[in-house]
Amino acid sequence: MLATSLELATKYDYLAEKFQKSIEWLKTHDATKLDNGRYDICDGAFALVQRYATVPFEQIQFEAHNDYFDIQYLAQGIETFNVCLRKDCQVTKEDAASDMVYLSTPEVYTSVTLKPGEFAIVPPEEGHQPRIAYQGKSVDVVKVVVKVAVE
Repeated sequence: MLATSLELATKYDYLAEKFQKSIEWLKTHDATKLDNGRYDICDGAFALVQRYATVPFEQIQFEAHNDYFDIQYLAQGIETFNVCLRKDCQVTKEDAASDMVYLSTPEVYTSVTLKPGEFAIVPPEEGHQPRIAYQGKSVDVVKVVVKVAVE
């Protein structure tokens, strides 16, 4: 699944080698059996395995990144994942050292339900709000966030 604008679909090469290697890594590694932490994939891409319980919408702020795409892959559980255009938000806080930009909640955003085996690719021009409890029910999740460097 890739939902984006035509402008962003043609701006980046989503079939570049580092994206292909990232997808192959996800296919060949069972994240539910991996420890939390960082796993290097190739030059320009690494995976972060995470475990957490999803939370209500109000507890999670929209975020974005300047230096990396996110491939947000769900290995276990279910969560709502919201996506918006950064230009529709105000920056509320920025931490350049960790490549985190926190954003205000936009007036318009798109919601996607991620189930095991599904992912969303988020470019730097988009904000996202992960970890949301699907239909308000908190569940335990195993997620891999693959960070792919912007060239």
